[in-house]
Amino acid sequence: MSFDPRALIVDLCRQFYAQGWVSGTGGGISIRDGETVYVAPSGVQKERLQPEDLFVTGRDGAIRERPADPALKVSACLPLFLEAFNQRDAGAVLHSHSLNAMLATLVAADEFRCTHLEMMKGIRGTGYHDTLVVPIIENTAHECDLADAMADAMRRYPRSDAVLVRRHGVYVWGRTWVEAKTQAECYDYLFGAAVRMRQLGLDPAAIPVH
Repeated sequence: MSFDPRALIVDLCRQFYAQGWVSGTGGGISIRDGETVYVAPSGVQKERLQPEDLFVTGRDGAIRERPADPALKVSACLPLFLEAFNQRDAGAVLHSHSLNAMLATLVAADEFRCTHLEMMKGIRGTGYHDTLVVPIIENTAHECDLADAMADAMRRYPRSDAVLVRRHGVYVWGRTWVEAKTQAECYDYLFGAAVRMRQLGLDPAAIPVH
C-alpha cells in the first residue's frame, strides 16, 4: 500500500489533536519509508502542520531535508523515535501526551499491567487471557535525555510496543503506521480503563473470579 508520508503525518496529527494527544504543541509522530524518516517539527501547533513543515532524516538521525521555514526545529522526540526504528525496525512511532497515559503512570510503580480486557486483543501478540505489561520510565527535564532510558526499557521488555513516561505520556510504535495508530488507540483505552478501575477499587492486573 503506497502512501505519502508527509501528507499522512499531517492528517494523523490533526486526528491526534482532536483526541487530545498532541495539544499545546506537545507530542508528535514519525514515519519511516525504507531508510528515510519523516518527522514533525518541535514546538508547533500540530493541528496546523503542513507537509512542507516536516524534517527528513536517515535512520542515523542525519538531517537530509529541512523545512523552508528556518525557524522550525527538528522534534526533540527524534532520538526516541530512532530507538524504535533501529531497535525494533518500526515503521512508525508516535508520542502522545494523552491524559489517560499520564494518569496510568501515577497508579503503577515500574510497570503498567492489565489483563482480561477485550481491547488487549488490539495489541500485537496479546490475547484476552494474557497479561499486558508496559514499562514505565522516569521523566526528565529535556525530552532528548529520555533516549537511553527508553532504549534500556525496550531491551528489557522485548514484547512491549510501548513505553510510558512518568507524569508525561507514552511512546507507541508498530511495524506500519496502521499498526502504530491502532495500537496507540488500544493502549490509550486500556490506560484509561485501568485508571477508572483503580477508582472503583478494582485491580486491572487481577484475574477475574466468576
